[in-house]
Amino acid sequence: MKPQFSFHPYLTHSVLRRRSFTREMCVRVILNAAKVVRQDDGRFRFYGRLREFPGRWIRVVTLEDKTTVLNIFVDRDFHP
Repeated sequence: MKPQFSFHPYLTHSVLRRRSFTREMCVRVILNAAKVVRQDDGRFRFYGRLREFPGRWIRVVTLEDKTTVLNIFVDRDFHP
């Protein structure tokens, strides 16, 4: 069963307006993550790739519940 995702107002009102990402892209990275890391503050980082950004690693940050998406961006510092 696929989890239900929600999207933080910061993501919808700020991030997605400024960057070339969609909600669907956030979900794809989470569901197909190459690596998942729990941050010290309890949030989770999901690292994955998207065909729309070839050769780049994308980071999606969720709240502690792993289903509320907070942020998405190209992570230039991630090297698996």
